[in-house]
Amino acid sequence: MSNILPFKKPSQKDKNRGKIMCRSNLHKWAVDKEKVFDVKSGKLVTTYICTRCGKTKSRAH
Repeated sequence: MSNILPFKKPSQKDKNRGKIMCRSNLHKWAVDKEKVFDVKSGKLVTTYICTRCGKTKSRAH
């Protein structure tokens, strides 16, 4: 016999965890270390990615 796993519907709280902050424009930015150099403008660019929603922003130096 195998173990029977109980399935339950995820609650609203668990489904929207972290997205509420991003909707209020309070992102959790982290530096993306893969893209450092912008080819088109030829400048160093810092790319930030929100760890909660995945939105990106960039800043040229």
